[in-house]
Formats: sequence, C-alpha cells, structure tokens
Amino acid sequence: MAGENLELYDSEWAILEKVWELEPCAAGDVQEAVEAEKGWAYTTVKTMMDRMVKKGLLKARKIRNIYLYRSAVSKKQARSGEIRRTLKRAFDGAFTPMMQFMIENEELSDSEYKQLEKLIKARKISRSKK
Repeated sequence: MAGENLELYDSEWAILEKVWELEPCAAGDVQEAVEAEKGWAYTTVKTMMDRMVKKGLLKARKIRNIYLYRSAVSKKQARSGEIRRTLKRAFDGAFTPMMQFMIENEELSDSEYKQLEKLIKARKISRSKK
C-alpha cells in the first residue's frame, strides 16, 4: 500500500497506534489497550482489525488458535498520507500556503520557530550538496 495514498479513519489510527506499540499482538491486546478511551468491545476491535488486513494496513498470522497482528504500514507512511490528504483538501495540494497558515494562526513558541528555521536551513544545505 502506498503511503501517499493512505487514508485512515480515526478508528484505524487508534488501532494502528496500539499495534505499532504492541506488535506482534492479538486483537484482545489491542482491545484492552483502547477499552478505557474508546469503549470498544472485543468483537468490534477484531472486526476492524480483520478489515484493516484486507485493506492492507495490517498483516495477520495464525498461530494455533490465535491471530497475531503486525502493521503493514509505517508511522511515516501513515503520517505522509494524512498530510497529503490535508494538503489536498484544505490547501489545493500546496505546501507553502499550509505552512503560512500554521505560522500565522497557531501560537508557536520561540523554540518552535527556531526549530523550524534549523530544519529549513539543514534541508537547504543537504540539497545544495547534491
């Protein structure tokens, strides 16, 4: 599954977060980890995880009478897909207007601004070396 085309529902994010943390894991492990926050029953989590296998988000391996799940996508792929989706929806796919919006409308600390400047400078340096 290509990370750039990844579109995750909130429920899929919740499950993937737990699978990344616990993998390999059984559906029961994930259900216990999200139960307090989501209130999902085991059957709900198991059904969602099985659908996520079909969608290519998770891999499942049967060992005796239990299925163990692993992620089929990395956090980086999932984040990339979400950012691209947001860019496409809210900013017609243009990165600069999104960054301008974030800088002008979010309260960033001085250290966050400095960190952004460092990242931009480092990227410029690495691109100039190519």
